[in-house]
Amino acid sequence: MSPSRLAVNIIFFLNGFVHANYFSRLPRIQDQFAIDNGVISLVLMSSSIGAFIAMPFTGWLIIRNGSRRIVIFGIFLYIFLISFIPLMPSLGALIVLFFILGVASGMSDVAMNSQAVMVEKQMQKPIMTSFHALFSVGMALGGFAGAFFAKLDTTLFVHFFSVSILSLVTIFIARYHLIHDKPEIRSSDEPAFRLPNAAMVSIGVIAFCSMLGEGAMADWSTNYMENVAHATKALAPIGLSSFAFAMTIGRFFGDAARIKFGDRKLMIVCGLIATIGLIIAIMFTHPYAVIAGLFVVGIGLSSIVPIAYSIAGHTKDLPPGVGLAMVTTVGYNGFLFGPPIIGAIAQWQNLRVALAVVVLLFLVMTFLSFRRKEN
Repeated sequence: MSPSRLAVNIIFFLNGFVHANYFSRLPRIQDQFAIDNGVISLVLMSSSIGAFIAMPFTGWLIIRNGSRRIVIFGIFLYIFLISFIPLMPSLGALIVLFFILGVASGMSDVAMNSQAVMVEKQMQKPIMTSFHALFSVGMALGGFAGAFFAKLDTTLFVHFFSVSILSLVTIFIARYHLIHDKPEIRSSDEPAFRLPNAAMVSIGVIAFCSMLGEGAMADWSTNYMENVAHATKALAPIGLSSFAFAMTIGRFFGDAARIKFGDRKLMIVCGLIATIGLIIAIMFTHPYAVIAGLFVVGIGLSSIVPIAYSIAGHTKDLPPGVGLAMVTTVGYNGFLFGPPIIGAIAQWQNLRVALAVVVLLFLVMTFLSFRRKEN
């Protein structure tokens, strides 16, 4: 493995690892600040808004500074700030901190995918899904780390500070092997923000549908297992675990599938697989049938966003950072607005109807993939 690929793998892994560590302790954060589920949702929304604002401007920053500088700044800021979560003096300060975390996370997301595209170009073969697989592995191990610190009954500060120091030292070493891309010369009147063009809107909508599906599975699968499939409280979270495990498996094998079938065919097949899996989960409400359906959804969605990012980063008439910023901005709306919309539809009708809307979006995603021309 080349040093640059290893360095980018480390960035992706730590991004997921750190994220899962503090998300796994949300109940303790709620206890410390005496806030309920509704208020913590607002706190998390501030982070999403921060990322959403930062993403479209990150491409402009990459043009002027290079993705290496931006990813180092973003990931250092993100990891450094998590230690301060338990030190915030008030709820307002916590919301501001999470907004800044979102900005740092959004910058890191675009810049690290830009680095991944450059490594992909160096190796002259598809490897994007393997980077996203490392993010998934980081998330899984971060959840285990959170459980470990919780079992030790450590304070939130000791937990987050330990993770922060270990991760910062690792990043400090890995940064030497990131690709040194030079800032591009652009006219001074170049806009800081660019709207996506037609091609980027298409791939952005594909990413949007996939990311909304990921967000729906992450936020609503346990609820669906417990309240619709009538699974026990111990069995209910297994649906989410099944989905996440399938996503990881799919991403480890996604690059080989891209080489064999091509991006267009693979996105079509993956879209159909995700659709079939969610239909199974909706039609057959026995807990084990739902678990199986969620696993199939995870396999289907696993490669779509990495492929979308790769296509955006390889667009000939745009620098990688700009194309990625466009697609991540459109796609991230799926995470930002998808789960609340599903919740509203579930409140209006029921959760099965809400997930049926997601099936329709998967069909849209598959249709747009079918309409794309193979590169």
